[in-house]
Amino acid sequence: MDPLVILVLCLSCWLLLSLWKQNIGKGKLPSGPHPLPFIGNILQVDVKNIGKSLYNLSKTYGPVFTLYFGMKPAVVLHGYKAVKEALIDLGEEFSARGSFPLAERINKGHGILFANGKRWKEMRRFCLMTLRNLGMGKSDLESRVQEEAYYLMEELRKTNGG
Repeated sequence: MDPLVILVLCLSCWLLLSLWKQNIGKGKLPSGPHPLPFIGNILQVDVKNIGKSLYNLSKTYGPVFTLYFGMKPAVVLHGYKAVKEALIDLGEEFSARGSFPLAERINKGHGILFANGKRWKEMRRFCLMTLRNLGMGKSDLESRVQEEAYYLMEELRKTNGG
């Protein structure tokens, strides 16, 4: 068989597989413009005037729609009512953050900065409880911090720069 024919067959199979994966991966996402393989909807969004592009798309698909940037879907909320419903009325469902694979790999799932979900809630609860126990919001906290800073300076003076 000719190598050119094999290359064309491989590329067409790859393209069909990509389209199939996009349709399978949609799941419960809201409707939106059909994405192109690999580049998504980037050609349908005017980069110079994103607001107007999203406004025009919201006229067609409603206040909640899905855009694909590359192979990654992004759900767009357009308008006050849609944003209020998502962030206020359904705040618990929308409270999570996106995942940061590089940060997760470096921190091995620990830390505060990129925490998410149940772990973040536990750390937040612990931090607030600890700060309250130390006197957060009370004038007593400032005197405690100054006292500890004084003791730290005394210990540093004892070392004579060693």
